[in-house]
Amino acid sequence: MSAPAVNAPVAAGAARDVLSRYAPLPEGDEQYPAAFIEAQGAIKLAEGPERVTVGVTGKVTALTRNLLRNYHGKVIEYVPLEGSELSAWLSAKMGEAAGARSPQAGGTGDGSLSLDRLANDAPVINLVNSICIEGIRSGASDIHLEAGPSGVRVRCRIDGALRTVRTIPGERFPAVSSRIKIMANLNILERRQPQDGRITVTVGDERVELRVSIVPVTGGESIVLRILGKRAAAALGELGFGEEQLSLLRSLLRLPHGLILVTGPTGSGKTTTLNAMLEAIASDTVKIITIEDPVEFIVPGVNQIQTNEAIGLSFGTLLRRVLRQDPNVILIGEIRDGPTAEIALRSALTGHLVLSTLHTNDAASVIPRLINMGLEPYLVASVLKGAAAQRLVRKLCPRCKTARPAEAGERRILRLAGIEARQLWHSSGCAECGGTGFAGRTVIAEAFAPDQALEESIMKSWNITSITALLRERGMRSLLHDGLMKAAGGITTIAEVEREVLIPEAEA
Repeated sequence: MSAPAVNAPVAAGAARDVLSRYAPLPEGDEQYPAAFIEAQGAIKLAEGPERVTVGVTGKVTALTRNLLRNYHGKVIEYVPLEGSELSAWLSAKMGEAAGARSPQAGGTGDGSLSLDRLANDAPVINLVNSICIEGIRSGASDIHLEAGPSGVRVRCRIDGALRTVRTIPGERFPAVSSRIKIMANLNILERRQPQDGRITVTVGDERVELRVSIVPVTGGESIVLRILGKRAAAALGELGFGEEQLSLLRSLLRLPHGLILVTGPTGSGKTTTLNAMLEAIASDTVKIITIEDPVEFIVPGVNQIQTNEAIGLSFGTLLRRVLRQDPNVILIGEIRDGPTAEIALRSALTGHLVLSTLHTNDAASVIPRLINMGLEPYLVASVLKGAAAQRLVRKLCPRCKTARPAEAGERRILRLAGIEARQLWHSSGCAECGGTGFAGRTVIAEAFAPDQALEESIMKSWNITSITALLRERGMRSLLHDGLMKAAGGITTIAEVEREVLIPEAEA
């Protein structure tokens, strides 16, 4: 059936009784979600191999055109439609769905029930709520929902390791996905493009923010909920740093100005360490301002700002404004580019203590990274007061760990740190640790504070090999050395250390 373009002149009465002229959509041909129909005044009337006919109650907006073009990937033909007819159709369909729906089927049988209505069914709401609550209470950092041929796998990342906690029938995933999109204020019609959003939930007395990431995959969609609870900062001495490292970090925090960096990959606990450092120096006599993305920990007495790129509140922009607030200490969540690095360095030069993070593999690499960002070597040498690199490893469960003889290969690895040990520890798993053998995580780290010799080396030659050798000569314990010391002490295992730090094969 041919149809006039929506913006073409239409004879009186031509927009009446449009829906009655089109047959119901075939079985399995899904109608648009009711929220989209109500918001855009658009409903699918028919769909062929190359063309889709859409009824609309007004002029087609650019948003509607783009959404439907991306969704269908076909030619869209628009037909004028009376608003009263569409309202009557929606009322009838929702009443029909309410009468025919069952908790098991969740539909009317003709495929016309919209996903957003399904998403607001009590069973779906309860399912999504229980997944979120289970992840939060288990101490997970992420919740992963992954649609596949055999169903939907729900996994939680606990202590840095993914663990399957349940599976969901594949036919329930569209409703679960739509429910999460509704909670995150995302477009439930969009399934071909990635989407990001945020959800705030309350569990008991705690308000928890979930950062939502949805990407299309071959089986449907992959949904990741990053748990960002506004927790209190931990004490610096509770993170797992050795006594020498703790003494060094605390001495750095007593400095009136300069740049202190914490490095490591994503998920290595850098933000936790920075906030613990703030907690250690926060007082009524110190003005502290942070610029973070996102604010994960609440530190009493500290002014915390969350970036918002959508409205122009980037690290660099906020840092310029923050300097007018007369702070003593500034925390920058991450130095991502040259301009931010330069402002951070200038801030440290003008009498501020600046704390931040970089993505480098080890502590020594902060020096060439800053210089490669465009900073002058002599400025780096004068401003950089200290750097620490860290990783997180799982701790053996204290309830079920037992000693065992060290194997020959393990003893060779331990000798890399100058350790002679005839026994190590392992855990078989118990109810307390969920059968994993591990409970909680601890830091393995390396840290240094530049001395005059290192400053001169930076200005003459900032080669990473020479800098690392100089730091080793001055007694800096490496990540590997620190990890193997903790393995020998029964805190973790060599396998955990090897998962985070490369162990030289030739020497092992």
